[in-house]
Amino acid sequence: MKRIIDTEEFNIIGSRVKEARIKAGLSQKQLSDKLELLAVYTCRGSISRIENGKRAITDIEIDAISKVLNVSLNYLFGRE
Repeated sequence: MKRIIDTEEFNIIGSRVKEARIKAGLSQKQLSDKLELLAVYTCRGSISRIENGKRAITDIEIDAISKVLNVSLNYLFGRE
């Protein structure tokens, strides 16, 4: 599949997810567990790859992460 963006990263919010997760005092596993409570099944390894920009992230995952970490979508996308 041809990529739309010519960059090495697969997402643009990973660093903000990591920053917000750490600020919330959660481990990657704890974030994964909280996402599961919202029926969003993202394992700890996937959280790591998202944070490192090595995995694409779905809109459903982005929405759930913003809820769990109590941050806005604008924050995750670096618009704040």
